Amino acid sequence: MPRAKKNENDRKIFVLDTSVILYAHNSIMNFAEHDVVIPITVLEELDQFKKGNDSKNFEAREFIRLLDKLSKDRMIHEWTPLNGKTKGNFKVMMTSSESSEEDANKVFGEEKNDHKILNAALNLKNGENGRKVILVSKDINLRLKAKSLNIQAEDYETGKIKNITELENTGKDILEGIDPDVINELYDSHTIEAKKVLGTRKRKANTYYILKSDKNSVLSFYNGENNTVERVDKKLAYNIKPKNAEQTFALHAITNPNIKLVSVQGVAGTGKTLLALAGALEQRRDYKQIFLARPIVPLSNKDIGYLPGDIKSKLNPYMEPLWDNLKFIQNQFKESDKEFQKITEMVNQEKLVIQPLAYIRGRSLSNIFFIVDEAQNLTPHEIKTIISRAGENTKIVFTGDVHQIDTPYLDSQSNGLSYLIDRVKDHPLYAHIKLEKGERSELANLANELL
Repeated sequence: MPRAKKNENDRKIFVLDTSVILYAHNSIMNFAEHDVVIPITVLEELDQFKKGNDSKNFEAREFIRLLDKLSKDRMIHEWTPLNGKTKGNFKVMMTSSESSEEDANKVFGEEKNDHKILNAALNLKNGENGRKVILVSKDINLRLKAKSLNIQAEDYETGKIKNITELENTGKDILEGIDPDVINELYDSHTIEAKKVLGTRKRKANTYYILKSDKNSVLSFYNGENNTVERVDKKLAYNIKPKNAEQTFALHAITNPNIKLVSVQGVAGTGKTLLALAGALEQRRDYKQIFLARPIVPLSNKDIGYLPGDIKSKLNPYMEPLWDNLKFIQNQFKESDKEFQKITEMVNQEKLVIQPLAYIRGRSLSNIFFIVDEAQNLTPHEIKTIISRAGENTKIVFTGDVHQIDTPYLDSQSNGLSYLIDRVKDHPLYAHIKLEKGERSELANLANELL
């Protein structure tokens, strides 16, 4: 039964900032029965983003198309019903002139688009008697400015994970007091019935366990498909050896053909990208190509067009960390070794390709091992877009640190990596591991722990 709309004064008016549209083009549809206002300044800003291949360009174009579809033969400055019987109305506010009481440009001593959006919210607040007006923005500073003008402001919450403790999910559990005979049986037979180890404990797909008795311990993995616990051994991957239990678990997930989606979280120096790349190279015969990609987050928020040179020259600085990891693996061998030469051959023949994520949109990725580095700088929509590109025999590994975000409108709860960890947990095709111990160097560990 459709939900009845609230009285006019009970329905709120949400004013959307440009950052919300660029985060999710369909955000206008996610405010239940309340009304939505788009300041004309937002449309002017979106016009600057409509060309290009980045996610924000796609979101801008899609929103413009959505607005055109919703408005049909109506004037967009008039209240127009949104789709669905339980939804409110929307309109574009054509003026952002100063309020009769306050003017954001004068208050903050500068004329800029953010202040025009604040003025639009002020005008609504003063003109819509009795109705609550709320500015919605991914821009923290704009929200603070709004509150200083006595405008209620909040973040766009859709897609933001609610259970922040899920971010501390390590993908592993330590079980102590295990019967020594059980551990010995696991060592001898490699596989054991899950009930003997886990008893009545809740079982989550693709969870890793460190099993301990008073005498010894063993690394293990819960295989939900067979309802068994399997021994996990430290194995080399293209001459890269895991240095701790978490790295061993991560490499196991990366090289397990039954796990098609992996996320590896951890601070700098824990070996996320290195393990993903080494695991991919170890399985090079099982896939047609290895793709390595990372989002481009320009310094000072300037587009790469500001940089000199052709597109390859512009992108190289952003892709350098991936090349560094590749060179590190290659240098495990002598130049005369076939493994060393194989990496050079794969790059030359484009069997191993490093490229920006913008080039992935619209493609169907079949028989690909796909590594996405710095995934915390992606939006939930971008994560979904990437995974939806996966064709037959494709595996995707996302690496990143949810607490080290370079994109101004994302945070630890709203970025794509956090969203993935929260939404896909316990799925039989998915495994997540958090790397906690830095292995780059003692100096790097000092920076992570004390600075």
